[in-house]
Order: sequence, then C-alpha cells, then structure tokens
Amino acid sequence: MRFDLTDLRLFLNILQAGTITGGADSTHMTLASASERIRGMENTLGVPLLLRDRRGVRLTPAGRSLAHHARLVLLQVDRMQADLGDYGLGIKGHVRVLCNTSALSEHLPEVLSGFLTAHPGISVDLEERTSFEIVDAVRNSLCDIGVVSDAADLEGLEVFSFRADPLSVVVPRGHPLAHRSRVLLADLVDCAFVGLAEGSALQEHVSHHARRLGKRLHYRLRLRSFESVCRMVGLGIGVGIVPQAVAARCSRSTHVKRLTLADPWAVRNLVLCVRHLEQLPTHAQQMVQHVLGTRPST
Repeated sequence: MRFDLTDLRLFLNILQAGTITGGADSTHMTLASASERIRGMENTLGVPLLLRDRRGVRLTPAGRSLAHHARLVLLQVDRMQADLGDYGLGIKGHVRVLCNTSALSEHLPEVLSGFLTAHPGISVDLEERTSFEIVDAVRNSLCDIGVVSDAADLEGLEVFSFRADPLSVVVPRGHPLAHRSRVLLADLVDCAFVGLAEGSALQEHVSHHARRLGKRLHYRLRLRSFESVCRMVGLGIGVGIVPQAVAARCSRSTHVKRLTLADPWAVRNLVLCVRHLEQLPTHAQQMVQHVLGTRPST
C-alpha cells in the first residue's frame, strides 16, 4: 500500500468540500488528476472509498477508516515540522496537550502560564478535542498529556485527578423553568439553545446525550465563549449548558438563572491522563508535576 501525503491531503479536502471538484481545487490540482489519484487509491486497496452521486460524495466504511488514519498521519507530519522549526528558534522541549472545552476555557490558562513562565525553554501545543478523541490520541502517542472528563473510557491509561467540573444549565430569569432548581436534559431538548461554535468538545458532548434521547438540539445562536453564551441567554435568546464555575460567575453579571443539571453524566470531574508517565520526556513530566501541584484558588 503506497499512499503519499498528497493523496491523503486530497482525500480529506474532498471530504471537507463534499465533491471531488472542490477537493481538487483545495489541493491545487486538476479534476482529472484528483480523480486519477482517488481511483489509484481504490485500486490499491481493492475497495471503493467514496460513493459518488449527483450531490457529491459519501464515505464508504473503508473511506471512513482511511479518513481517520489520514488525519492522524497529517497531524503527526504537521507537528514534526512545527517541532523542528521551534528547535531552530532555541526551544529545548515541546509538550503536546489535548483538552476538552471546559479545561481550555476555565482551568488550564492560568496553570499553563505559570508553567511557561517557570520554563522559558519549553513550548506547549494546546488543542481542544472531545474527551473521547483525546483518550484515543493518548493511547496512540499522538499527544503527551490529555485533560478529559472522567466519563471517558480511561482503561489502560495513568490517570490523575485535576478539577471538579460539573455542568449547569443557564436560563433567562423569566423562563418557564427558572423557578426550578434542578432539571434534566430531557426537560430542555425542545427549548431553543445558545451554544458554543460547531466543533466545540463540550457542545459535541451535550449533543451526544441529546441524541441518546432521540432528540436533536435546536441552536438559535452559536458563540465562541461561555461568557457570550450566558450573556445571550440572559437576553432571552435561549437556554445553555455551561460548566458550573462559569454559570456561578455569570449569574452575578448577566440576567441568567443557574439550575443544576441532574443527569448523571453532568456530574463530572476533569482528570489528567498519560500513557506512561515515566516514559514521557522530562519536560512533559515536569508539566504534569506542575499541573498536579497547582491547587484551585478558593
């Protein structure tokens, strides 16, 4: 099996564009060249990767598997290039951290700023993913450290407690549910929602549990920060689900009422996970020690 990086980039560009023509344009090649490359990949594997129709293309099971591995390969290549460039600038160590939405917005910025100040020769790549994606990345050595919800499947990883991080519901103060102190997601699924931008790890988590109820959440507005979500909820646009710490803080500055989200999956903790702590590079071990030694302010 011989696929080059151009093949993999083309394949992912086709998926993003929804058509071979769009993928070819994004990869800066002709439609004929792109089609020939896709046929060559399918001939090599002996199975179709894409189903073609008048509306565009859809993935076959083999195509889904290839897309998964293509993303991993290209991610590693991009990181290799970034690492080598950083070393040329005098960086002595690089730590790759994947975290969920809440960790990125609420808990890690202050912790990481202290670490980077104390270790000027170390750089950190910090990227948001869903907890389920993160644990897979840790298992496959695609990152050094993961910060995830303890609801994820952590079997086989070394796990360390980091922060309590329950979820809360925010509603406008005049909302029909505002008189209640506790609600379930089932009470909210028919409401208009204000949420984070598409691709947010937390929003994917909430939407996943809505789908388990057989429902699809209706988002009237998507924003880039929890504070903006709370502000628009306070203006009556819809309801939102945010970390409890955000809800408590914003209930004092916006017109929202904070309710407990009583579903078991909403009572969660953030944990730090690694594949093997002793096998991490020294600078990554130093970061783990720093993060675990930092206590939240009271």
